[in-house]
Amino acid sequence: MRSNPDLLQGPMRGVLVQMTVPMMFGIVSIMLFNLADIWFVGQLGTLPMAALAFTFPVSFAVVSLAIGLGIGTSATLARRIGEGNVDSAAQLASSILLITFLLLILVGLGGQFLITPIFNMLGADESLMPLISSYMQIWFAGSVFMVMNMVCNSILRATGDVRGSAMIMLLASLLNLILDPLLIFGLGPFPALGIQGAAIASVIAWSSTTLVALYMIHYRRHLLTWRLPDFAILLGYWRELFRISLPAALSNITTPIANGVLTAIVARHGAEAVAAFGVGNRIESLALLVCLALSMSLPPFISQNFGAGQLERVKKAYALVIRFAIVWQLLIYLLLLLVSAQVAAFFSDDPEVVRWIQIWIAIVPLGFAFQATTFLSASSFNALHQPMTALKVSLIRLFAMYLPLGWLGNYWFGLEGLFTALVLANVMTAVIAWIWMRRELNRLMLAQ
Repeated sequence: MRSNPDLLQGPMRGVLVQMTVPMMFGIVSIMLFNLADIWFVGQLGTLPMAALAFTFPVSFAVVSLAIGLGIGTSATLARRIGEGNVDSAAQLASSILLITFLLLILVGLGGQFLITPIFNMLGADESLMPLISSYMQIWFAGSVFMVMNMVCNSILRATGDVRGSAMIMLLASLLNLILDPLLIFGLGPFPALGIQGAAIASVIAWSSTTLVALYMIHYRRHLLTWRLPDFAILLGYWRELFRISLPAALSNITTPIANGVLTAIVARHGAEAVAAFGVGNRIESLALLVCLALSMSLPPFISQNFGAGQLERVKKAYALVIRFAIVWQLLIYLLLLLVSAQVAAFFSDDPEVVRWIQIWIAIVPLGFAFQATTFLSASSFNALHQPMTALKVSLIRLFAMYLPLGWLGNYWFGLEGLFTALVLANVMTAVIAWIWMRRELNRLMLAQ
């Protein structure tokens, strides 16, 4: 395994585009994965749709763990490659995959016993609990494949192979899209499993593409070995991984924590409002997809250049992506405004759900430019091996901005006030993150 010379020497804008475009298509496929779930389940009625919306904060908590492991994987491997220290890359990658598998077996087993208390705490009505349980039992059982899949993708991206990573995500989305209607509605010889069918479709898609990813890592990148190092060295690899991954996972998990609390607040306005809020969460992911792709392609670029001592290149790349994110997300907001009626009608024919979706679109996406600034700054801190700073930014966003302002907005002005408060929270957090990152880059350049 050698470093990717394009990341260190190629034209910066061109390199970022070449890495981001395949990643964007990959993320589009994952977003469509989630949108397909909620669209097909939405055809079953408002209650199944609301049940799926309740699962989002919990499932995203596990996704946040996967993102954290992926960030640690990408940062540790990419920096070694940038420094030219690649002798132990295969052992490091294999050790990461081993601990990921063991950790997620525990998460999957533990999750089975926590379904009822977690969703009772989130405010799920008793009429929704059978639907939620039937979905989450399958989801937790297969979550190991979802996380393994994401970590494998991070290994590929650390080497600069964003096309391979995007191909795996696209394949997972296509499998889910094919299986969803078959298993949810019982087409042909398949049984009609309802919301449980959506979970089974997801697990089949994740497990199939995880095998493909492992094949690529072993045969194309030669980063998979069955001969692990001595236990002391293995623990050293895991400490190196978790030094970045744990703060990164905690940073990302603030989003589902916030969404969980906000979902409980929204639940006071009825199942229709919860269903609309769940749709909004999916629209949010899709609307942010280009910047999410940037946040996944930027860390390998920064880590390899950081390892090579090219901090001026890092500073210019950060400034470039922030300018792009602001302009792009404001354009997306205008587009969503124009098609809000069509988007709402696509997801539901319940007039109350449609009304809340349109209100959400009119307010919340205005803050996406600033939300993108925040998570691009956090991913840059992680790439610079400063995960605690990224965690601090996320904690400020959650405890100082999102939850207090959201609660106050709902208390004074109802659900529209909550939506407006989310925009204000994103603006304030983005300003803090941008100033912090600029100061840190200047400090590192002076210390060179």
